[in-house]
Amino acid sequence: MSEPRPAPGERPFAVADRLRSFRYALRGIATMLRTQHNAWLHAVATLAVAGAALLLGVRREDWPWLILAMLAVWTAEALNTAFEFLCDVASPAFHPRVEQAKDVAAGAVLIAALGAALVGALVFLPYLQRLLGAARP
Repeated sequence: MSEPRPAPGERPFAVADRLRSFRYALRGIATMLRTQHNAWLHAVATLAVAGAALLLGVRREDWPWLILAMLAVWTAEALNTAFEFLCDVASPAFHPRVEQAKDVAAGAVLIAALGAALVGALVFLPYLQRLLGAARP
């Protein structure tokens, strides 16, 4: 178990505390990757999108759209994971409202993933059209 964290404003700013915050955040990301199968699907999709963007020569001004779309999915997945963990502690036994809350949180991830797919399609389509047009005799 980790050491208790002081309440905000109890201690003055300290670089060591900020570094500790990064450690907590990295531990949270590691927990998400260790415990959530969908996080691995997001990792594969992230690598596939980045690889495709590099192979297709996506221009610098198009990269931010791809990065923001990927970050939206990762953020939604991280929040969904945290929410599920909290729900499991708050209500270890089945409760229909907890089930609904978890479903809504999972729906948020789906919304982010569908939005990211749409952004990806809009960014990649011109590159793919150019590539396929160049491949025609």
